[in-house]
Amino acid sequence: MDSQTTIRITGLTKSFGDNIAVHDLHLEVRRGELFGLVGPDGAGKTTIMRLLTAVMPPDSGEALVAGYSILREGERIKERIGYMSQRFGLYEDLTVMENIIFYADLYEVPKKERPARIERLLGFSNLTPFKERLAGKLSGGMKQKLGLACALIHTPEVLFLDEPTNGVDPVSRRDFWRILYDLLKEQVTIFVSTAYLDEAERCTRIGLIHKGRLIMTDNPAMIKRSVPLDMVEIWAPDARKAAETARGMAGVKEASAYGNRFHVALAEGGSADAVVAGLKEKGIAVIDHRPVLPSLEDIFISIVRSSG
Repeated sequence: MDSQTTIRITGLTKSFGDNIAVHDLHLEVRRGELFGLVGPDGAGKTTIMRLLTAVMPPDSGEALVAGYSILREGERIKERIGYMSQRFGLYEDLTVMENIIFYADLYEVPKKERPARIERLLGFSNLTPFKERLAGKLSGGMKQKLGLACALIHTPEVLFLDEPTNGVDPVSRRDFWRILYDLLKEQVTIFVSTAYLDEAERCTRIGLIHKGRLIMTDNPAMIKRSVPLDMVEIWAPDARKAAETARGMAGVKEASAYGNRFHVALAEGGSADAVVAGLKEKGIAVIDHRPVLPSLEDIFISIVRSSG
């Protein structure tokens, strides 16, 4: 593995009974990259995280993380990574500072290096004013930032984050991503999983995963350009019903609702005006419409539907 490749995955497969959670995964992640594993619940994201962090063994295949084999050198990997799982183990009856010190002990961080590291982690996570607060009294967003600080106390080469902003409010999500960008400046490799397509847009490169299979890998802009979709956005009082109606119409490839609007991917020969007229004929009220560029979510839905 060359010095610029931090993660190399070859043929990784994992099943639970008859369910193939990860199917023949091949992937490389470069040093200093923010790689996003993107897919819905049940796609295999958490299983991949647990395989790469040597928490569980694969059925077949191999992966090297920071130069070490997940099959033979799991303990060496754990020394070099930070892993924030969906159920990261904060101790709610300990303060913010006590939690960080606990993880410093766990990772055997030298005592003389701790004060500077802790001060820095508290600073960039904006937790300094709350260092004496019990973890159980923190908001969801602050708990996530504390979890990240604990995962970083030993200065890992690779940071694994399994849906770190799931259930977190939008402001805290934005703050969390700001912290990740600061880490990239220090050449930390970040491997993050998310079901939020808007977060995927923030990654330097993403892998779209569906039912355990990696279906496309590239930077978000290239993925959007690689799947040409003629897209129109339509506003309607009942966007979900309107999208369901549009799916059965001639000239429509796909339709997906987003709140009070929906996106229609036009088939060859289809037109926005024809779709709007067809909806009105079927008694569906339409407020307005406009052509738009397809979102990453539009692309993902299109790829999954076309692959069956």
